[in-house]
This record gives sequence, structure tokens and C-alpha cells, in this order.
Amino acid sequence: MRSPVSNDVHLKSDAAALENLRDRLLRTSTEGDIQDALLVINELDAHALIDQFPEQIYVKDRRSCFVLINTATAQAHGISDSAALLGKTDFDVFEPGVAEELFVAEQAVMSSGEPLNDHEHQLMYRGSLRWLQSTKTPLRDRHGRIIGLIGISRDITQRKRQDDLRRGHARLLDIVARGQPLERVLHALVELAEDELEGMTASVLLMDEVTERLHHGAAPGLPDDYIRLIDGLQVGPRAGSCGTAAWRREPVIVSDVLEDPLWESFRELPLRFGFRSCWSSPILSTEDRVLGTFALYSTTVREPTPLERELTAMATDIAGIAIERARTEARIHHMAHHDPLTGLPNRTLFWAQFNRAIVEARREGRRITATYIDLDNFKQINDSLGHAAGDEVLKTLAKRLCHCIRASDLLVRLGGDEFAVVFSNPAHEQSRGMVTRLQELRAAISRPVVIEGESVEVTCSMGVAFFPDDGETPETLLHRADKALYTAKNGGRDRLQVWRERV
Repeated sequence: MRSPVSNDVHLKSDAAALENLRDRLLRTSTEGDIQDALLVINELDAHALIDQFPEQIYVKDRRSCFVLINTATAQAHGISDSAALLGKTDFDVFEPGVAEELFVAEQAVMSSGEPLNDHEHQLMYRGSLRWLQSTKTPLRDRHGRIIGLIGISRDITQRKRQDDLRRGHARLLDIVARGQPLERVLHALVELAEDELEGMTASVLLMDEVTERLHHGAAPGLPDDYIRLIDGLQVGPRAGSCGTAAWRREPVIVSDVLEDPLWESFRELPLRFGFRSCWSSPILSTEDRVLGTFALYSTTVREPTPLERELTAMATDIAGIAIERARTEARIHHMAHHDPLTGLPNRTLFWAQFNRAIVEARREGRRITATYIDLDNFKQINDSLGHAAGDEVLKTLAKRLCHCIRASDLLVRLGGDEFAVVFSNPAHEQSRGMVTRLQELRAAISRPVVIEGESVEVTCSMGVAFFPDDGETPETLLHRADKALYTAKNGGRDRLQVWRERV
């Protein structure tokens, strides 16, 4: 359709465009190419020519009313007939605030005569936010007067998303490299996914190495009730999207959770929370072990786009790096603070915990019982049965000790066959009651240990000191408990000795 701009302007612009095209073709084309192209050009007017471009091309008058648009512009607005936009302005197709910004910018171009080049901005088209790169230049008549503007807008949404993904990828790797906690890394990863993808909710589940169940890792966009219901999900061949992905060790794409048999046992979840599709990918270690899953939820029935698949690949890659690093650091920390044979805290961790217990007991007016334990004649076990059997005895007794104490108590292997237990007593508990508990503990240790079918008898001697009566520092308390222990040894072994009773 011809625009309301004067025919003279059209004739001038059409003639100039045709002449430029002819000149360019003559310089770069063969004789046959030239003739074919010129035949097409002669058959087309300016409007038909601009319809060939995928970019939005439009002409506006001084009031910023559309007077000419190409097909790409109409399609961007969801309009099949280009003529439907003629005479309208951006206020007819965009939100008032956005339309005002466009209007002000265009009026500045026409008032100043200076073009606006490669301006990047966002516009909402039919509910979808798109990035555009626009150039707008004044339109002049034969006398040089500005009578409107010509605009060209290119959709650069994909490029911007790729740029955002690269920056997000780099930012997440930096967080990992700086040793940030795993929780923060996974939270940032999920937030990046949800920022880049419209209408998607992301989730990371972590595989428990012992139970092989999936537990909550990060999912700020999911309802708390949903997180609680799927926490501890059993991995299996028909365990929804995530449990199945971990089981198969490959991505699982469920486009409709209400119909897919993998969700047969979980139908009430999407019905309750409004999810219709869920795509999950396993997070694998460098040794191909399953570390967890990364999932995307949608409220509509559909499959993932190429961008969503690309982001999922990036997310599982970074999550794998972060989880492996966190677990390696946890193992190193555990090895540095625990006895490798029994798994009990070592001296380094024990002294820090003991000092903290003293501070808390002093503040709360509680008592503390420090107990030094030494196995009787343990060397004979090593000499008669071998060191491997001796190690089994130590591990068995360490487990028994763990079962006999409370979570608030401290247990340490000091070395060889020596252990220490620190009991954080309630304020009302008396020394006599603690002695009774310790006798029960000594009886538990003295139960026979079966090694390869052979019963091994083990007894122990104990020395005890109380805070604050026998000392106010960990060093003093343990030293006096040690002295009491040697009194028990010298008295015949297999007995308990309290410090105050020997002085």
C-alpha cells in the first residue's frame, strides 16, 4: 500500500533506491546476474523491496504516525495486514511508558536532524520481551525539509541472551573459584536460569552418597510445600523426571506430567502446584558418578527450546564442578580433623570443641565431666592376633562409645588405645550420677568383641575430672583426668578413678 507521503517523495526515493541498486549490481555481478536482478527490481516498487528484509523497516511522519511498514514489522505486532498500522502510533501498540520513550526519542531525531544509530532497547511484543537494535534517521523531501523518519530495527534477542549466558557462566565460575559455599553457588545458578528463561522455574537436587536419594539443593522459585514433598526422592526407573534422570544417567524430557507414565506415582503434585512439563538432566562427576539433577518446570505442555537445552547443559556442567569441589573440600576438612581409623574427631578438632564447651558451661552455670580412657593390655591383642585384629577392636569400641553418648558430648581418639569423652552435664546433674553413667560406659566397652569368629575380651581404665571443681581449662581437666587414670592402672586396671578421690 502507498503511504500518505507525497507521490513526489515516493518517486524520488524509489528512483534513488533503484539507481543505487543498479550501480552496485553492475560493479559486482556477471552480465547474466545483472539482467535477472534488474528484471526483478523493475517489477517491484519500494514497498515490495522492503518486504524482502527480515528486519523491521518503517516510515513515520512528523507526528510519529506509521505511514509505511514492511511485513516483518506487521508480523512482530501479530498483524497480518500491514495497512492496519498505517496512521497509528506506538501508543496504539505499546504500554504508555514505553510508547512515550519511543516518541520522545523519535521527535529528538526529527528536531535535531541527527540520526539515532544502533540503539539497543527492549520492547514487549505479544507478551514476549524482545531486544532490538534500532537505527532511526530523518526523512527529507526534495527541498531538504524533514518530513518524518525512517527506522530499521533488528531483533537481537538471541545474541543478547547468548551474551548474558556467557557473562553468567563466567560469573558462576568465578564464584566457584573463590571458594564460595555450595549453597550460594547453586542458588546463583538457579537464579541465572530463571532470569534468562521466561516462565521457567529451576531446581537442583543433590544425590546423597549413602542413601542414594535426591535431596533439596536450590529452588528459590518452587513452593516450600513442593520442596518438602520431593525432598528425599528415591531414584528409580519411574520416579518422575528427576528420579528417572538420575536412574538413567541421561536427560529426561517430560512434556506433559499429567500424561507421562514416569509421573504415574506423582500425579497429585502437578495437579496441586500447576506444573505441566518438567525436564531434568543428571549432574555427573568427572568420574561419571551421579551428583544430582538440574530440572526446569513449566506451567504449559511443551518441550525445551534450543536455548533451554543449552542453558541446561551449562547449568549441569557448573553444578558438577561446584558439587565435586565442595565434596572434595569436605573430605579434606574431615581428614584434617578426624582419626582415619575410627572416624572420631582428632586432637585438633577436640581441643577447639572442648574450649567451646567450657565457655558455654561457664556462661550457663553447668558442670562438665572430662574422662580419660585407656584400654587394658591392648598390646597383647596386637601381639597375639595381629594389628589388623587390633584395628577392628578399636573401630568396634569407637562405635560403642558413640552409641553411649549424647549429641552434646565430645568423643576423641587421643592416639593408640587412648580415648577421651567430655560430658556436658545439665546444671542439676551431680557427680555421683555421672560416675554411674561412666560405669555403664565402661561395662559397654568390656563386652567381648568377636574378630573372625574369635571372642576377644577387652577391659579399660578410666580417669575422671570435673569442671569447675578440678580445673577451669581443658588442659588442666584432661591432665588431672590422665593422672586419675594412672591411679586406676596402678590399682589393678579395669576400674574408674575420680581425681578428687585420689588427692
